[in-house]
Amino acid sequence: MPEIKLTNVTKRWGKFYAVDHLDLDIEDNAFITLLGPSGCGKTTTLRMIAGLETPTSGRITIGDRVVFDSDAGINVPANKRKVGFLFQNYALWPNMTVYQNIAFGLGNKKEEMPTVRTDALALKGQIDALSDGNKIKDLVGECYDKNNKLDMDKVYLKFIDTFIISLYSAKKLFGYKIHEASDPKSAASAKKQELEKEFEAICSDVKSKGYTLNDKFELVKDGKVQTSVRKLNKEEVDLAVRRVSRIVKIGMFMDRYPAELSGGQQQRVAIARTLAPEPQVLFMDEPLSNLDAKLRLEMRYELQRLHIETGSTFVYVTHDQMEAMTLATKICLINNGVLQQYDAPLTVYNRPNNLFVADFVGNPSINFADAKGKQQSDGSIAISLLNGKKAKFVPKEDIDMDAWFAKRDQEEEDRKAAYAKSMTDKKAVEKGNKDEVFKYHIAKVNEDDFSIQEEPVITNEDFVLGIRPERLKIGEGKLSAEIYGAMPTGMESTIKLRVEDFLLTGVVFGGTTFNLGETVNFDIAGNDIFLFDRKSGKFITSGSVDFE
Repeated sequence: MPEIKLTNVTKRWGKFYAVDHLDLDIEDNAFITLLGPSGCGKTTTLRMIAGLETPTSGRITIGDRVVFDSDAGINVPANKRKVGFLFQNYALWPNMTVYQNIAFGLGNKKEEMPTVRTDALALKGQIDALSDGNKIKDLVGECYDKNNKLDMDKVYLKFIDTFIISLYSAKKLFGYKIHEASDPKSAASAKKQELEKEFEAICSDVKSKGYTLNDKFELVKDGKVQTSVRKLNKEEVDLAVRRVSRIVKIGMFMDRYPAELSGGQQQRVAIARTLAPEPQVLFMDEPLSNLDAKLRLEMRYELQRLHIETGSTFVYVTHDQMEAMTLATKICLINNGVLQQYDAPLTVYNRPNNLFVADFVGNPSINFADAKGKQQSDGSIAISLLNGKKAKFVPKEDIDMDAWFAKRDQEEEDRKAAYAKSMTDKKAVEKGNKDEVFKYHIAKVNEDDFSIQEEPVITNEDFVLGIRPERLKIGEGKLSAEIYGAMPTGMESTIKLRVEDFLLTGVVFGGTTFNLGETVNFDIAGNDIFLFDRKSGKFITSGSVDFE
């Protein structure tokens, strides 16, 4: 499967930038989730890669092929990009059977492709099946119903899935009546020899015309696979339909109509239809959003398995961060059209680039606390938080805060200079949906009305602590709090702690019972407490917090 590369890709409507100068490398065989709030640009990004949306500027390559380049005037249409698209709604034809839905795109496909001797392909499948006559008899024997009537659909499905053959070959195999012979092994061997002669005749015919057959039964001449503009024949179509139906386990539903299937089964049909043409890349736009919670969980496991079995590159759009965390090899987190972070799920969780990333990823949500402080000679930062409580933040790794602030300021100057330079271009359009530092939320018992408050003056002594719920150690520690809320779920409990007017969310594993209003001690444990710069919203470092 190919690598996908987006270089400086922008999509705007007027002054609204849906995607703002996006650079992204999607590795071969990756499972990428495009994650972010509604309207952030993730679906637009997906549609631009697929060819369903034309970028305003930039360059997109799939493998070694440029599919879009605004400077060179290249824009390969969607149907020529060899990609599959799975939509939020399944878009199945209600008047077609499952088989017809999956085969629909294959039957209409006409393009240059290898020339295949499907007669040889079909014969080879039957020859291999005839290697064991007793197995054929046993398979047929498993297909009698309680009235001792042979279920032919079941027989054909057994043959198709066991011997990896088409329906047409399965019918021929049954027609040889091996299961009725007194000695199935001998009967199968005799029929096998007969078919081998037919196979040799095809090979001789191919050779007489100057060709050979490779292991896919494609015509080869001078080491080169021969191609022609053609449609798939019925043998190829059926093999493709049966191949994907095995992958998503819907072989028994081939003759049913979509209305006769559950939501999960319809989703499997939609996936099979997308996989049937063997796309280079599979794009999915919130494909599980119409399913109930239990079925969504099951389908997540199916998509993980599907990714491994197909070896395809998956690009998946979702606003559900749990879906992104559990499925992806890498998360591409976008906000306001701008890439915020592109990393492995646990890296995004444990080392977020900024306040937005920390807030968006994690369930229950992260706790934020304003802190004021200054770095000491030993490298620690003396801070006060939660209404003046004194503490020491000890960075996990050495950091010079003055140097960090200088670098931050230089980067901001460089960004402004680059933007001003870009605006001198006559074609440049100022961004209407301005980028701003993320307005994080600090939970309180009595929420302030921020609309009537003046903006505070932020200095280099203003920080924000990010504390994951699992970092609150409830039951012991130097801090005291009131149990403001408790939600036990069996395996764990989500606890709301009231510290004066502040509310902190913690997670306690096990079956401990907490009573509302009781007083408990707690501490902020571990060295994975995040320190953010309040002015820029950027991540500074991780460390531990020790209260006095």
